[in-house]
Amino acid sequence: MSGERFTLDPNFKALLYDLRVSPARVLRRASLPGDLLSRGPVALLPEEYFRFWDALDAEGGDPNLPVRIGQAISVEMFNPPIFAALCSPDLETAAQRIATYKPLIGPMHLGVEQNSKGLRISYHWPAGMRPPQLLAMSELVFWAALARIGTRHNVRPTRISVPQLPEAPDVVGDFLGARVRKEAAHAITFATVDATRPFVTENEQMWRFFAPELRRRLSDLEGAASITDRVRAALHETLPAGDPSMTAVARRLAVSSRTLQRQLHLEGATFQVILARTREDLARHYLGHGAMSPAEIAYLLGYDDTNSFYRAFRTWTGTTPQALRSAGTG
Repeated sequence: MSGERFTLDPNFKALLYDLRVSPARVLRRASLPGDLLSRGPVALLPEEYFRFWDALDAEGGDPNLPVRIGQAISVEMFNPPIFAALCSPDLETAAQRIATYKPLIGPMHLGVEQNSKGLRISYHWPAGMRPPQLLAMSELVFWAALARIGTRHNVRPTRISVPQLPEAPDVVGDFLGARVRKEAAHAITFATVDATRPFVTENEQMWRFFAPELRRRLSDLEGAASITDRVRAALHETLPAGDPSMTAVARRLAVSSRTLQRQLHLEGATFQVILARTREDLARHYLGHGAMSPAEIAYLLGYDDTNSFYRAFRTWTGTTPQALRSAGTG
């Protein structure tokens, strides 16, 4: 994902003015071209995209900024993926649609899981890169704002988790209606009753209009990415679901296992090497940015038992998860 580019929504210029933040100052602080927001849709590298959000946070200087950004979302904001989400019948469908097209918006992938606790939406960032606090918190606030616009109800999540608490967690917590907890992943959970609550903004005809164009844009983006990068991104989604197999990844990429194997061979890569490297990168991330136990990490990495994770981890690093965490080098 590190070499890919992502679209910066042209609506950002209007959003910055609504937030009373100078676009010129944000771009200058981020070391980005001063005319960037006047060119129409522009593509940024992940590090440029993250610099933009760090600069916005610094220029905004307001702990309430994630909430203000969430409140700026409206039906009138013409962003095709978000507009398509509002055309969905409910939040669960909207989350699945946005998860599919989120790579068009920024360097991140979404995990969408429906279980007995409700609908859980989690974020997966480029390996080795920590997202700006403002970006991560705004993304979580976005889901509550979207649900409230779509349902016209004061929908509240049942759980919000972040690896690092924001400067003023109560500000965001008050808006969301739930306490922000410190856990390993950026994630937000909604009760099933709210996840399936009908959207009054549902418009199947508009969705059918937008879907082909979104699929084309996604295909163009994926076509520019290496198959190795695409496999790594797919593993970020299949591993927490407990399936580290090539079959699961091939299904996610809509190719056969044989075709996937051949494409990787052409890049001088193998599925097992990518799987091991992705697991190691994620393990180091979890150990360095949260308080998850080795058993929980093993589960998120798709291992059947903790002992298998320990053996693999020692092969990668020559030490144990606890020792690496204690040394602070995760």
